[in-house]
Amino acid sequence: MNNKHIYAVKIGLFMAFLVIIDQLSKYLATIYLKGKSDFKIIDTILSLHYLDGGNTGAAWGMFSGKRYLFIIFTLIAIFFICIFIRNLNSLYFETKKIIYNILNIFFVVLMSGAFGNLIDRVVHGYVIDFIYFELIHFPIFNIADCYVTVSCIVIIIICLFKIKEDEFNKIIQLKKQK
Repeated sequence: MNNKHIYAVKIGLFMAFLVIIDQLSKYLATIYLKGKSDFKIIDTILSLHYLDGGNTGAAWGMFSGKRYLFIIFTLIAIFFICIFIRNLNSLYFETKKIIYNILNIFFVVLMSGAFGNLIDRVVHGYVIDFIYFELIHFPIFNIADCYVTVSCIVIIIICLFKIKEDEFNKIIQLKKQK
């Protein structure tokens, strides 16, 4: 096995680990929180609260009941993320620039979040949410949502401040680099 294959296996294992953590947290939330009182982590700030009926839409209830739309959108997003990861792998092995590796890791985190919520939509028909930031009455969310939010913020910051336009174009191109 060459370095590229070993790297791809490591990336795949990392993604699987993140998805397992997300799914395990949702499983535990279902067992220990569903139908029960909130578990206060920091009183009046952060609690664990199982969202009865699940989340059938996006944040703040947007697009509720559009399960198949979200499944299709997520599959399309995963397709493009796979292309970006492929291109970043090529750029990283070609140039050895650490920024490509960092960006690649955050795209894997993004894809893990997408997969975590996709699994819920396919299996349950809704996304299991259980983390509640009470202080500002933020919508109830889950670990996969954290993956998506944090990775998107980091990806945007890196692309704005560390990636040149020609590098960005190589990352998002659909054709495989030679």
